[in-house]
Amino acid sequence: FSITGFLVSRWISSGHFPLSNLYESLIFLSWALYILHTIPKIQNSKNDLSAITTPSTILTQGFATSGLLTEMHQSTILVPALQSQWLMMHVSMMLLSYATLLCGSLLSAALLIIQFRKNFNFFSKKKKKKLLKTFLFSEIEYFYAKRSALKNTSFPSFPNYYKYQLTERLDSWSYRVISLGFTLLTIGILCGAVWANEAWGSYWNWDPKETWAFITWTIFAIYLHSRTNPNWKGTNSAFVASIGFLIIWVCYFGINLLG
Repeated sequence: FSITGFLVSRWISSGHFPLSNLYESLIFLSWALYILHTIPKIQNSKNDLSAITTPSTILTQGFATSGLLTEMHQSTILVPALQSQWLMMHVSMMLLSYATLLCGSLLSAALLIIQFRKNFNFFSKKKKKKLLKTFLFSEIEYFYAKRSALKNTSFPSFPNYYKYQLTERLDSWSYRVISLGFTLLTIGILCGAVWANEAWGSYWNWDPKETWAFITWTIFAIYLHSRTNPNWKGTNSAFVASIGFLIIWVCYFGINLLG
């Protein structure tokens, strides 16, 4: 509620939707991540989505309120090219899509970690346990282990069975969340093209932001297409989505800082 109140008050004081710089967009992104975080709570269910989005929300909000972006804390008057309704539609859709795609990609990354963590020995057993606990993956496993134990107490291969249930659940959630994020990303890119044509007379100019937005769209299009092949479901598609996680940060964060 505090983030929502901050966005509304900044909107009223500035006279425009608060998405004009990196600071405001980070606040909006953390708000979107928080909305995704609260969905399972509204449904009175504890699942992997809340556990995954918690660190993302905290880190995004923490960076936005750090001293690195102090010069952006004050509202500024928008230049004429940005004084358009398409600004709110384009940027809000893009940030909502980034938040959704980040959550879906993190679910895929969690799937890969749970699936392959026994094959990697970069950390000692004690450090590995602490690392997993830090990122809340152990909480996810405990929840599904407890539920599986209640329903399948006589199952002969319990550890492998509940691990299979968990990875299937993560895969299903990741696909649903990324599908929604891809739809929002497509709408955001189309709105951006209309906005660019209205402001500069061209729908597409292949500048760095447009190029990386197209790369992001392509990565997740490949992910969704790979889901049509049964052999690519699960680990293979999760690997593509994990690459998409890095691409999103380059598209959003890197280009904003460099540009």
